[in-house]
Amino acid sequence: MSTPSRAEATRARLLEAAVTAFAEKGFHGTTTRDIAGAAGMSPAAVYVHHRSKEELLFLISREGHQQALDVVRAARASSTDPVEQAAAAGRAFAEFHAHHHTVARILNYELAALSEEHRAEIDELRTGIDRELRALVRDGVAAGVFDTPDPALAATALASMGVDIARWYREDGEWSPTQIGDYYADLALRTVGAAG
Repeated sequence: MSTPSRAEATRARLLEAAVTAFAEKGFHGTTTRDIAGAAGMSPAAVYVHHRSKEELLFLISREGHQQALDVVRAARASSTDPVEQAAAAGRAFAEFHAHHHTVARILNYELAALSEEHRAEIDELRTGIDRELRALVRDGVAAGVFDTPDPALAATALASMGVDIARWYREDGEWSPTQIGDYYADLALRTVGAAG
């Protein structure tokens, strides 16, 4: 594994600083000076390494949405049994949103600040998550192990439950990511009407 170049390390520091700044002030309330300051750099450093503040938001959003999609895909690939897949997806998606709650809030509440082109790319990733969850529920209904009157709505509910964790989760809160994951695994099964 090669060591990142100085430029790569600087870009990574700026991205991390942007996450902090966007989480604290929102995209529109954050200046490039805020981002550079949080990274311990001059304001010009942002533009040396990134085209714009919006590009930083896009990079954060693309990485976070790709990770969320990978989590759902891995949960589906973990078993051939739709019941086990649903529990795994509920658990993994919930734990992802707890562990990455700061980034997840940015992913879900700053979408409107993306350019049209960048928003289209993010929407593709979001659609991928939706497709995976819909296929999971459809497979369970087809196998006779899920009983839900509206599989598409059940899949949307699964996604929504996980996403909302980023809004309320706090590291010093009442529940750990593991406790939340266990609860949401059971909640996912109830949502799809898994035969118990």
